[in-house]
Amino acid sequence: MNWLYLAIAIMSEVFATSALKAAEGFTRFWPSLLVVIGYASAFYFLSLTLRTIPLGIAYAIWSGVGVVLVSIVGWFIYHQSLSTGALVGIALIVSGVVVLNLSSTTVGH
Repeated sequence: MNWLYLAIAIMSEVFATSALKAAEGFTRFWPSLLVVIGYASAFYFLSLTLRTIPLGIAYAIWSGVGVVLVSIVGWFIYHQSLSTGALVGIALIVSGVVVLNLSSTTVGH
C-alpha cells in the first residue's frame, strides 16, 4: 500500500507543478487552487509513505520520478523543448532511481 501512496504523491506533485505554470504567479484563481490542492495531497500521501519507506529512499524516488514526469508534461502540454543535456540528465535521474531501488537493502519490495 505504501508504494501506491508514493505513486499518488508523485502524481499529485506533478499535477500541482504543472498547474503552477498555468497559475501565472498565483494571479489565476482556478489553477492556483489546483496547485494548493495538488501539493497538499502530495505531501499528505508522501507522509503516509514515510511510515515504512525510509525518508531518503522515498524522497529520491518522489523527486526523481517527479522531475521526469514534469519534464514530459512541459514538453507535451507547454511545448517546451528538451535539449540533449536535459535528456541526458533525465536519463541519469531515471538510472539513479532504478539503481537505488534495485540495490538498496532498506527498501522493502
